[in-house]
Amino acid sequence: MPHGPEPSDELVKAIADAIDADDRPMPATDPPQRPALSDAIARLRILLFPRANSQLPRGRAALENFVCNHARIVRAVLLQQFTAAYEMVGDSPSKATDAVVDLFGRLPAIRRTLAVDAQHAFDGDPAARSIDEVVICYPGFYALLVHRIAHPLYQFDVPLVPRMLNELAHSATGIDIHPGAVIGPGFFIDHGTGVTIGETTVIGDQCKVYQGVTLGAKSFERDVDGRIRKGYKRHPTLEDHVTVYAGATILGGDTVIGRGSVIAGGVFVTQSVPPNHIVAQPRPELRVREQRGL
Repeated sequence: MPHGPEPSDELVKAIADAIDADDRPMPATDPPQRPALSDAIARLRILLFPRANSQLPRGRAALENFVCNHARIVRAVLLQQFTAAYEMVGDSPSKATDAVVDLFGRLPAIRRTLAVDAQHAFDGDPAARSIDEVVICYPGFYALLVHRIAHPLYQFDVPLVPRMLNELAHSATGIDIHPGAVIGPGFFIDHGTGVTIGETTVIGDQCKVYQGVTLGAKSFERDVDGRIRKGYKRHPTLEDHVTVYAGATILGGDTVIGRGSVIAGGVFVTQSVPPNHIVAQPRPELRVREQRGL
């Protein structure tokens, strides 16, 4: 591979000076690594849904051996990455073991919830031929699988890793779910590209959103020094059985979409909606006319 010209001494010095100008101390260890986390997610996906694996185990003994082997590998990778995350922020690396134990204790419940998600996607999409197709092919399911792993890590205050997992799914699918969002079982993201779900969003059971939906903040509160406040509810709540169609935007921490309501495509909502209501734009006037000169 051809090499370009060597960087000038002035350029090297300028970049080094810019780095030195950051008064935060350099971390003593490397940060968590994206490829390792990507591999852990891939193995967790196979561990939780071995039917999607080309080496599907046959029989109970083979299944338990398969689970044990994959779990052992994933635990080792995650322990290493969690340790790096805690050391990166100057916290005790001993917390990494507790975080791994907590996550693995939740895996059976996570798997049950994801099975409900996959079933709801299959039931709600006439294009779906099987639940296996949902698990293997649907970007919304992949983004949700990553979220259901990242969310307990966020709750456990594992540094960096939950957001890194969020960005793995975001870059792969175009679906941006903050790991802090609370999402009930049976959630279905149809198509999915451009979906954004903010940190303090709460989504109830059996909800569905389509591509281009934003569940975001209306505005950002500031403290007495003018800095943006953190740690308060900024994003909306969807109660159970809510459907939000493509391109809709719902903003605000005090905005609640009531149970069973439907938000039509392209609408902009900044106030609460009662249960079992439909929110839609006025129907536009369409003009259909013959093309001339063809």
